[in-house]
Amino acid sequence: MRIDIITVLPELLRSPFDASIMKRAIEKGLVEVHFHNLRDYATNKYKSVDDYPYGGGAGMVMMIEPIDKCISQLKSERDYNEIIYMTPDGETLNQGMANTMSLCKNIVILCGHYKGVDQRVRDHLITKEISIGDYVLSGGELGAIILSDALIRLIPGVLSDETSALTDSFQDNLLAPPIYTRPANYNGWEVPPVLLSGHAANIDQWREEMAYEHTKNRRPDLLDR
Repeated sequence: MRIDIITVLPELLRSPFDASIMKRAIEKGLVEVHFHNLRDYATNKYKSVDDYPYGGGAGMVMMIEPIDKCISQLKSERDYNEIIYMTPDGETLNQGMANTMSLCKNIVILCGHYKGVDQRVRDHLITKEISIGDYVLSGGELGAIILSDALIRLIPGVLSDETSALTDSFQDNLLAPPIYTRPANYNGWEVPPVLLSGHAANIDQWREEMAYEHTKNRRPDLLDR
């Protein structure tokens, strides 16, 4: 997979990709991540990429021309499965969406700033709009990092145990069951005996039941999907 991220703050993005699972995925050659500074596509000497909104109002708007130039340059070099805009009013990211998008070969992620982008960008250049929740951030960079992490960890070969991702919360619309490790007894707080039994079928059944109960108590809306 190749991920191209368009941003006015590339320095904000680099650190998460230089550590942990995303770093290992890049080093293994399983994913490429490229940052594109939108100011490099500005058309004036001040490298500005925003302007006042037509009709008045507070805040600034990201202009269409630099964005179009950047996306057009990328599309001239390869085909993209999706051109994504991170925005609070997009479709909320969930595990099912991540599963599907992890099969993409090439994606572009546009990080919004200020009051957002010229609507013509959304109407004519963007193929998918994604939100990470019902709140507003200073820009789309953090959302782009979250989306990238959600996709990259699903790519075969990224995790040392490829079955791990299949047992995460939200797979099959269930939260993950409780998990335990050594010691089996700590200050009188004991691990459920079934997990120490060595009986695989009973353990699987217990985990399924606990996942259902955990979901019913904390996120019953997931059971309606």
